[in-house]
Amino acid sequence: MKPLPLDFEQPLLELEKCLDDLISRTPEDTDRISIMQEKRELMRIDLYKNLTPWQRVQIARHPSRPYALDYLERCFTDFVELHGDRFFGDDKAMPAGIARIGKYRCVVIMQQKGRNVKENVLRNFGSPHPEGYRKALRLMRLAEKFSLPVVTFIDTPGAYPGIGAEERHIAESIAVNLREMMLLKTPIVSVIIGEGGSGGALGIGVSDKSLMLENAYYSVISPEGCAAILWKHRKHAPEAAAALKLTATDLADLKLIDGIVPEPLGGAHHNVSEAAIAVSHAIISALEELEKKSLPDLLEERYAKFRKMGIFSE
Repeated sequence: MKPLPLDFEQPLLELEKCLDDLISRTPEDTDRISIMQEKRELMRIDLYKNLTPWQRVQIARHPSRPYALDYLERCFTDFVELHGDRFFGDDKAMPAGIARIGKYRCVVIMQQKGRNVKENVLRNFGSPHPEGYRKALRLMRLAEKFSLPVVTFIDTPGAYPGIGAEERHIAESIAVNLREMMLLKTPIVSVIIGEGGSGGALGIGVSDKSLMLENAYYSVISPEGCAAILWKHRKHAPEAAAALKLTATDLADLKLIDGIVPEPLGGAHHNVSEAAIAVSHAIISALEELEKKSLPDLLEERYAKFRKMGIFSE
C-alpha cells in the first residue's frame, strides 16, 4: 500500500492517477503511456530533489516513516531488551538493550513512537520521561563496563514536559546524560532518523559520530514553537523551519553532524528496506572508524568536537 501523500505531493498524486486511468482505459496506447511515465519520473525527481526545510519536516513526521524498532528489526540481530532505570520504572518511549550489527556487539538505545492510539499511549508519543534517560545512562555504563560501543536512535518531538516528569527531574536527568556521555569510555554513534527535538534528542545525542537521515531534522525547538514565539502564530512554521537551519544539509555545513545517510527518493517510508540498508552501512562504517582510535584520542576528539560548536568569526 502506498504511503499517504503529503500536501505538497498532491500534484504528483494527480499525475499518477491520470497515468493509472490511461493504462486502464487504453493499454495499447504505449506512446502516450511512455510519455506520461517519463513526465511522472521527472516530476518526482524535481519535487524531491528541491524540498524546502518545512517539507523535510513533514516527511520526518510522516506516520508511515520507519521508527527505531523498524531499523532494529532490519539492521540488528540477537537483540535482548533490558528494562528499567533501577529508580522509578521502565519507560516504553526509550526501549534499549544489547544487539549485534555486523561483527559488532553493542548496546542499542532508541526513542520509539507509536503508529496508532494504543501504541502512542504506550510509547508516550515518543517523548521520554526521566526514567527513560536514566535507563539509557544505566545501559551506557553497562556498555562501558564490557567495552561495547553504544548506538542511539533519535526520534522524538522532545522530552515529556508533564508535571510527573518535572517532579521526577526531567531536566536533571538530561543534564546528567550530557555530562556522562561526554566522559563515557566507549565509542558512541547516534543516528537521527526522524524528529530530533530539543534536549529530548540531545539527551542521548552526545556522540563520537552523529549521523542523520537525509529527511530528518534536528533543532532546539519545533518550527511551530519558534513561529509562535517570533511571529505569534503557528502558520509561520515554514519560515521558522528555514530560519532554524534544521535540515541535514544545513547541520552538516555547520559541522553539527558528522554524516548524512541518504534516503530513497521521497523518503524512507517509500522503501524501508533500502533505508535500513543505508543506515546499517553507515553505522558499521562509523564503528569501524572509531574502533581504530585509542580511548584517550576518542575522548579528546569527542570533547574537541563539541567545544568547537557555535564558534563563529565576524
